[in-house]
Amino acid sequence: MASKNVPPPSTLDDPVYRTGVIELLGILAYGEISACERLAEDAKMAPDLKTKVEIAAMATAEFGHFEKLRDRLVQLDEDPYETMQEFAPIFERFHRQTAPSDWLEGLVKAYVGDGLAADFYREIAAYLDPETRSLVLDTLSGTGHSDFVVDAVRGAIEKDPRVGGRLALWGRRLMGEALSQAQTVVAERDALSTVLVGGVDHPGMDLAGIGRMFTRLTEAHAARMEKLGLAA
Repeated sequence: MASKNVPPPSTLDDPVYRTGVIELLGILAYGEISACERLAEDAKMAPDLKTKVEIAAMATAEFGHFEKLRDRLVQLDEDPYETMQEFAPIFERFHRQTAPSDWLEGLVKAYVGDGLAADFYREIAAYLDPETRSLVLDTLSGTGHSDFVVDAVRGAIEKDPRVGGRLALWGRRLMGEALSQAQTVVAERDALSTVLVGGVDHPGMDLAGIGRMFTRLTEAHAARMEKLGLAA
């Protein structure tokens, strides 16, 4: 389990920690608006009106999360859009490499891909000040549509078992791309990685701890795939 130690609220006065928090809020905010946009596009591929509405509702939930992150950046006297824009290349690359070919792949991406990202940021949240941690965990809460996704994917597999093999391969591809993105974020963002590994007057993960974190992410992915009726 991740350490329960968190920095006191005063650490926002530390410039390195503050920068790390701003980066985290920025990447989360861009991720939420990007997910909203992606789901809106996926809704166009839905086979019927009910599915279209369910996917559109998922997009609406993502936008609600974005608003909370944007407002917090404003409270911290940061330009949210300028902060977010720095992370555009990461998300554009990820979505370019994982563009779904149909609505089922879009659903699996929303359920598995976003779940992986949420797990990663929850790990980081353990090392944040209480206020920031609460906001991050709140915006990573489920959209309330996971049952719909599970039922839709399992139903499609029942109708055509061949769909299961294709979506299982798709899930593995998503896993690889998502982990690569997470590793890139940690490697390229010094302040954000400092929050994760410690060094701002609070304990973080050592290298072995980071390795265990990625193991936990892999295990959680396997559990999600199993829930969808897919082999990880």
